[in-house]
Amino acid sequence: MSAVINRVKAADGDDAVVSAMEADGAVIVEDFLAPGVLAAFNEEVDALMALERQTQQGFVNEAIGAFFGDQVNHVSGLAGKSQQFVGHVLCHPLYLAACDHFLLPACSDYQLNIAHLMERAPGCEAQPLHRDAWVWKRLPQMSGEVQIASLLALSDFSTANGGTLLVPGSHRWDGDRYPAMHEAVATEMPAGSAVLYLGSTFHAGGANTTPNSVRRGLHVSYTLGWLRTEENQCLATPLDVVRGLPERAQQLLGFGAHDDIAAGGGYLGTVDLQAPMAVMDKLQST
Repeated sequence: MSAVINRVKAADGDDAVVSAMEADGAVIVEDFLAPGVLAAFNEEVDALMALERQTQQGFVNEAIGAFFGDQVNHVSGLAGKSQQFVGHVLCHPLYLAACDHFLLPACSDYQLNIAHLMERAPGCEAQPLHRDAWVWKRLPQMSGEVQIASLLALSDFSTANGGTLLVPGSHRWDGDRYPAMHEAVATEMPAGSAVLYLGSTFHAGGANTTPNSVRRGLHVSYTLGWLRTEENQCLATPLDVVRGLPERAQQLLGFGAHDDIAAGGGYLGTVDLQAPMAVMDKLQST
């Protein structure tokens, strides 16, 4: 019997999401975004994508470009570019519930790792199966999770158009086991849904074999507050934008301090020995 990715409704609540992630390493959450928010988000993204297509995409090295392939369009740094993202996605209650459960045991607070929108066009090849936690390959082995990740569907995901491939249960595997492609399951879900998965779960972007269907998805992930993030949110998000955000959003973007004094640790990320958000008005506008 083939493995499946279990699915719940957003209205089922925190416990249903967390339980499914504990059991299988991943869960599809339907109705993650309300229809009106989804429509407004896509309208924003249409304009952002139009601008990005006019610029030459660069990567930190050639291997990253090869990993994504040349049939993928990108918009990164969504927190500084999209009101819908900061208003309806960044602090989504189900994201925060999953992070509270899986990440807080190993940190005093977590942070946004990356908010990266990708359109996988026809002809896009499948990525190699991988674990997102491998980003921190040099981190000594530790118990628990270092990352909570997700793909938020801004268009319908299907097997044919490259719906994210996941290997249910692989979060429990030891470090020497690598999946065969037949163990992966394609994520099929309507726009407005999200698939949440652990950083230890094997997954990959699927191949888009359709003649004309572009798969639009937003990769959102969070990590321990004492790790360096893939995306530098403090530079990617203009200070004028940050100043107008709720306190929790500012913290998730790295403008809080990781204060581990109560646990016998230290503090990280301060400005003049304070959290950056506490001295925001003193910082030069950018």
